[in-house]
Amino acid sequence: MESLQTIKQRFGIIGNNNQLNVALQKAMRVAPTDISVLVRGESGVGKEAIPKIIHNLSHRKHAKYIAVNCGAIPEGTIDSELFGHEKGSFTGASQTRSGYFEVADGGTIFLDEVGELPLTTQVRLLRVLENGEFLKVGSSKVQKTDVRIVAATNLNMEEAIKKGKFREDLYYRLSTVEIWLPPLRDRADDIHLLFRKFASDFAQKYKMPTVRLDDEAIETLESYEWKGNIRQLRNLTEQISVIEQNRNITRDILMTYLPDYHQNLPAIISEKKPESDFANEREILYKVLFDMRNDITDLKNLTQKLIKEGSENQPPQETTQLLIDKIYGKDSKDVKNNALEIITDAEDDTTYEENPKIVSYDDAETVEETLSLQEKELEMIKQALERNKGKRKLAAKELGISERTLYRKINQYNL
Repeated sequence: MESLQTIKQRFGIIGNNNQLNVALQKAMRVAPTDISVLVRGESGVGKEAIPKIIHNLSHRKHAKYIAVNCGAIPEGTIDSELFGHEKGSFTGASQTRSGYFEVADGGTIFLDEVGELPLTTQVRLLRVLENGEFLKVGSSKVQKTDVRIVAATNLNMEEAIKKGKFREDLYYRLSTVEIWLPPLRDRADDIHLLFRKFASDFAQKYKMPTVRLDDEAIETLESYEWKGNIRQLRNLTEQISVIEQNRNITRDILMTYLPDYHQNLPAIISEKKPESDFANEREILYKVLFDMRNDITDLKNLTQKLIKEGSENQPPQETTQLLIDKIYGKDSKDVKNNALEIITDAEDDTTYEENPKIVSYDDAETVEETLSLQEKELEMIKQALERNKGKRKLAAKELGISERTLYRKINQYNL
């Protein structure tokens, strides 16, 4: 078996990335067999090199190798292209035609962008994979073929299967062995090597000196995201080689060819628009009112507790001070002064029992929630439950309250 370095030189593969090496080694090991292979990776990573390696290292290397771009063939003619057709089988079929599976008998077919195949064609392909049989369009005669299939896709096949766009049984037949190629952004050490190779090739092609990058330009090149992967890098190198008169490329020059260089930071953009600004403000106001109500209830309970535990000889002013210290702490002077002033004003209007030094809350009137606040609370809970389709956990999270509190409110309002 040929060495990995020999394979790279033979097929023009540049790079020493470990993930790339693993993919190439897997292709070399599977090549002597007839197992179907699925090559996965982003667009532009060089998936077309893998089926060539597999074919040339197999016993089929002297037979035909046909590469088919499934995404480039119209849906109405792809069955005819792959399996052939009989004369008169459809409008324009003036003669019988052999398809790729018939022509490539004994060889290898590379189905690029296999995820774009129509479902009807997927059924035909599954039959070929299972027993090597196919039917020409417009024919009832079963034909046999001995073809090794290597497929490639940049789609998320699991997601395509869930959406019903790709047959699960076909996926498992194609992916007996999967080979994954890493994106260029994960091969930072290989980027400059590829640039130099492309620059040398274009220098020979256009008969001009080779362009070179300075250190800052190299650093910029290696930190770029390369959404188009190797194909994008090759196109950029060709542009620079043809356009730039100065063959020493600086970072500033390189940046003119990378206009979106500073737009690579991840961003989360919500496409869901709020119902209205007023609705958002109203919900926020409701939450604030709920919090205030809870704070008032806690304050009332704490006040009653402190009054009962306090000394009967303690004057109202000292009792109030004790209450404020308990709530706000001893160092919160401004807040305490404001609170003391408010509570003191309230005490001036309080009727005491026989001992004027004791503040009694036994006969104090309990302030209930206003009806309008209850109605708003009920409305908000109803809206949250409707938006979350009755799921209490999600509704409670939206309202900013615990699920237990929401459950209590549901029982309270008989929702």
